[in-house]
Amino acid sequence: GVIGRVSLERLLLPFSEFIKNIEVNSNTSLVLLGGLQDPQNVGGIIRSAAAFGVSGVIIPEHNQAGITGAVVKVSAGMVFRIPLIKIGNIDEAIRALKEKGFKIYGLAGEGSRSIVDEKFETPSVFIFGNESKGLDPMTREACDSLLSIPMDPRCESLNVAASAAITLYAWSQKNK
Repeated sequence: GVIGRVSLERLLLPFSEFIKNIEVNSNTSLVLLGGLQDPQNVGGIIRSAAAFGVSGVIIPEHNQAGITGAVVKVSAGMVFRIPLIKIGNIDEAIRALKEKGFKIYGLAGEGSRSIVDEKFETPSVFIFGNESKGLDPMTREACDSLLSIPMDPRCESLNVAASAAITLYAWSQKNK
């Protein structure tokens, strides 16, 4: 017998407001979505980000699946518990985050450094790219480091939401 109405657009904070108010320390991390198209993946990543103590999820306004009812459902309501930040331009956001002291990690199968070996001693931003194309070339260039997830050679790749969960878990274990 209860009905509710939620403005999904109002869940998103402007990046300029978020960046000026965030308190940054070595245990601060953010997720930046890099062109994901599947709402299931967006919701899954938001849920993992909340589960592992990430400070916010940055969502581009363009070429990116937005916050929909499906995202809310897959996130198991975590869209209401973790800041969601909207950005107009990924490259500008990365520059501003670097100025705040964040190290920018891109996730890529061919990444030169394993998430197992990374120490995560500074504030971190994890960028997860498009499901089929991966990271945009300009975004890849802006990353301080490309990380990979060690896998059995029989497996070529993981779903982006699974990769995010594994990466954020690895980060959380090194930041206890």
